Amino acid sequence: MTVVTRFAPSPTGYLHVGGARTALYSWLYAKSQGGKFVLRIEDTDIERSTQDAIDAILEGMEWLGLTWDEGPYYQTKRFDRYKDYVAQLLEQGKAYKCYCSRERLDELRESQMANGEKPKYDGKCRHSHEQQEGSYVIRFKNPTEGKVVINDHIRGKIEIANAELDDLIIQRSDGTPTYNFCVVIDDWEMGITHVVRGEDHINNTPRQINILEALGAPVPEYAHVSMILGDDGKKLSKRHGAVGVMQYRDDGFLPQALLNYLVRLGWSHGDQEIFSMDEMLEHFSLDGIGQSASAFNTEKLIWLNQHYIKTMPVAEVAEYAKWHFEQQGIDLSKGPSLEQVINIQADRVKTLKELAEISRYFYEDYNEFDENAAKKHLRPVAQQPLEAVKANLAAISDWNAVNIHAAINATAEQLEVGMGKIGMPLRVAATGSGNSPSLDVTLELLSFEQVAQRIDKALKYISNRANS
Repeated sequence: MTVVTRFAPSPTGYLHVGGARTALYSWLYAKSQGGKFVLRIEDTDIERSTQDAIDAILEGMEWLGLTWDEGPYYQTKRFDRYKDYVAQLLEQGKAYKCYCSRERLDELRESQMANGEKPKYDGKCRHSHEQQEGSYVIRFKNPTEGKVVINDHIRGKIEIANAELDDLIIQRSDGTPTYNFCVVIDDWEMGITHVVRGEDHINNTPRQINILEALGAPVPEYAHVSMILGDDGKKLSKRHGAVGVMQYRDDGFLPQALLNYLVRLGWSHGDQEIFSMDEMLEHFSLDGIGQSASAFNTEKLIWLNQHYIKTMPVAEVAEYAKWHFEQQGIDLSKGPSLEQVINIQADRVKTLKELAEISRYFYEDYNEFDENAAKKHLRPVAQQPLEAVKANLAAISDWNAVNIHAAINATAEQLEVGMGKIGMPLRVAATGSGNSPSLDVTLELLSFEQVAQRIDKALKYISNRANS
């Protein structure tokens, strides 16, 4: 048997982290078993489904690298298929037309709730074969005896008595099929062998299994994943920070870090925390997913992101970082290679967004000095050290970190002062702030002409300060 899994989001909003984790688990299982992964857009809720949401889902999946082997399929383009199967069930006596009015159903529900009963359709039209005037829905004739048994990969054995279920509407009065029916037909026709989805679908599963069996279709295996909670124990939402996958891209996270974090949000392999994609594929199993809800911890995600920024091949980090520099209007053609900048900045940042923010001075002159740094280090006492170090830097014939370091050291010896008296004014002059990597490697990525111009800018600042 070839394993076939699917991810089937409803396009009513962005791809959230819960959906992304479900997609990851589904994708990993298919790929680890040498199977296929199908993407299906469940857009039967026509009023709430939008093209923007579809685009956001596709963009999120592509950014995460969760490529699909088939699809994307759209349920709204398959309505004729669903209607054929509804007609088949009607013909076989496994479905029926229900003419009950909205008013009658509302009264029935209110009466049942008042009597402490579980609200469900009472089957009034189930045994009536007479054609009536007016609109109708079509209901599936659910078995009234026996039970549905689900051997869930995560939750174990789940049993639901058929007497607990009512006759599900499978086609609305306007002729459109309902979600639960579309899912059944799609899973069957697309050959889905394993359904990985959120625990909120557990109530749908016995209904879907009964329809599959009525059609003579094979029943897939199921794995219902627990929800993700915020760190306060409540359901994850916007108040906990970013919940849409592309917001994490915008905030400067690497997809590799987010995938590593999501895979561990409910699944484990010993005490291992860091997983490459190859390691995920090697070790992942549906039976290794825990039943308990998982709490989202942004601090841990940040820690993982730092790890990946520091340890991933620099060229790969640069591919993702480039977008952030462009977003901030930084022209990468006017300075060192992005790989060179990442090499000296990676240890100093938590996100790619932050990397771009603190690296602007490599590509363009700053407009003004950081106020606190200038106040502290660009004082009249710094004038002589800056003039001397500028002269020594000008004497370098081969502009590299070793020679720059030697020139700064020589200046300190020449003036008989500590390195800090040279280094800090020079750092503020060269970068506009008091924070940067080691001065020798920082200046190496700038040209001498840039450094000299910025030293002159600092000297002018000092002069203006002394005369004010």
